[in-house]
Amino acid sequence: MCAVKIVVDSTADISRELRERLGIEMVPLKVHFGEEQFLDGVTIDPDDFYDKLASSPALPTTSQPSPIEFQEAYERILKETPDAQIISYHLSAKFSGTYQSATIGRTMLESDADITVIDSKSASCGFGLIAIRAAELAKEGRSKAEILAEIDRLSRDLKLYFLVDTLEYLQRGGRIGKAAALFGSILNIKPILTIDREGTVAPVDKVRGSKKAMQRIVELLEPNFGSDPVNVAIAWSKYDAAAKELLEMVRSRFNVQDVHETTLGAVIGTHVGPGTAAVFMYRV
Repeated sequence: MCAVKIVVDSTADISRELRERLGIEMVPLKVHFGEEQFLDGVTIDPDDFYDKLASSPALPTTSQPSPIEFQEAYERILKETPDAQIISYHLSAKFSGTYQSATIGRTMLESDADITVIDSKSASCGFGLIAIRAAELAKEGRSKAEILAEIDRLSRDLKLYFLVDTLEYLQRGGRIGKAAALFGSILNIKPILTIDREGTVAPVDKVRGSKKAMQRIVELLEPNFGSDPVNVAIAWSKYDAAAKELLEMVRSRFNVQDVHETTLGAVIGTHVGPGTAAVFMYRV
């Protein structure tokens, strides 16, 4: 049976250690602070990014990998494993041209390789958690068809909700409108956001205060999962008391089988800002 290899981009927010253990190939997006350019998760890690964000006079910008970078990633895999079947799984096309670059990169190969490029219509652990499961199945020797079927199932089952400290970063990045950003900044209103099935940021509810907002996220998840066994990811831009409390709320209310904890990387952090916490959940 041919080996199945998983390729993601850096916005999947999968740690280097976990990628190396599961054999996941990662193509980084770029973060720009003025004239300085960094490779997300390669030449700048999350802690350094948030320190730099706090001291920078201007907000950073981001850019997608080039098609050549994807071509080179595919060629590295095929050089090591010539008969590899590749699943290339990426950030929502509504947020970035990364998926398009991956698609073009595939066509640039001289060989007729078996590569499936997927628009996750999500971000961060919204597809990173699924990529981890796909890589685990590949390690077990499951076929590409079986892994693709599981990616599809989990994509339809997964729910995600996130809180931001301020909507300023989403507004500046063009992910929401100015009116929504202004509303969220007054009266300690905490908007609860998600990524919809089309792959765009969408409002779900608005609650006054972070603790009530976290409780509301748990309430939103309960009708979907109840007492079913679930896997969970908790992601944050800063691990503080609020992030710890959110994790404990989830553990206490759900039949959690596994928890993946991670820090939001530089590219995602550029668009959501510090003080963000997110929950991702799917049925085992």
